[in-house]
Amino acid sequence: MDLLSSVLRELRFSSAAYRWLELGSPFSVDFDRARLRGVHIIAEGRCELVLRDGTVRGLTAGDVVILPRGDSHLLRSAPSTVAVSGYDLAVRSSEPRLTLGGTGERTVVVCGAFVIGEPDHPALRGLPAVIQLPGTDGRPPAWVAALVEALQAEAFDGGPGSELVMARLSDALLIRALRHHSGTVGQQGWLAGLGDPCVAAALEAIHGDLAHPWTLPSLAATAGLSRAAFAARFTERVGRPAMRYLLALRMQRARTLLRDDRATVAAVAGQVGYGSDVAFAAAFKREVGMSPGAYRRRGQNAVA
Repeated sequence: MDLLSSVLRELRFSSAAYRWLELGSPFSVDFDRARLRGVHIIAEGRCELVLRDGTVRGLTAGDVVILPRGDSHLLRSAPSTVAVSGYDLAVRSSEPRLTLGGTGERTVVVCGAFVIGEPDHPALRGLPAVIQLPGTDGRPPAWVAALVEALQAEAFDGGPGSELVMARLSDALLIRALRHHSGTVGQQGWLAGLGDPCVAAALEAIHGDLAHPWTLPSLAATAGLSRAAFAARFTERVGRPAMRYLLALRMQRARTLLRDDRATVAAVAGQVGYGSDVAFAAAFKREVGMSPGAYRRRGQNAVA
């Protein structure tokens, strides 16, 4: 099983359009749209990435940054510049190339975004605010250079079908960046678990068959560890106990399934590992704060 591909399918992530921004100093572009997770490729020049908590990162040509949690942020040339909304800028024009800022030093950024359809998925917990892929001599890292340069070309001078081409290239870029990051990540979370063979084996088993009656001993056996060693290792890598992760994933999957009016509560219960719809309903209410039926009705009312 390819765990990364499986989880990305569960997240239902999709890439949005890209824009080629030609920025003259001074400039400041604000990216604060809810649910949009930014992707920025510095094609020329330099700028600062500023997070809402005040963290500042210097970026230069060749750098690629991805904000997988969807944190609000700025791209700017100077701290005192009044920010312009990047979303409004993109919405106001259908042109792929946009110009902004003053007459000073030129910076070119290819800006895109992606959306995650399941923002409550437990795999998102522990993702970093920023994944930065530093360039070398003005070019992106060699292992993503072809994707980045193709994206830049489409954003600069795309033709018919360009939006679809950029979306597919962006998907590939995101997957490669996450795969690379899983091998280097130092903080707790699902990506750190993916980088540990024993924990990854348990994660693969859970995601591959959520209906199975998993227990801590059976997951430990899948990982090839003793119960105590597995419990400690999973918590250390992922940041929560294995059975809590399993419960969170089951509840997330249940919320997704309950959006389909054709699925009965009993059928949903079976698909997420509960032999009784009563036991499932009790667990769902405890974790989500309402019964499965109330959750479904709330979703129907929101659509209406």
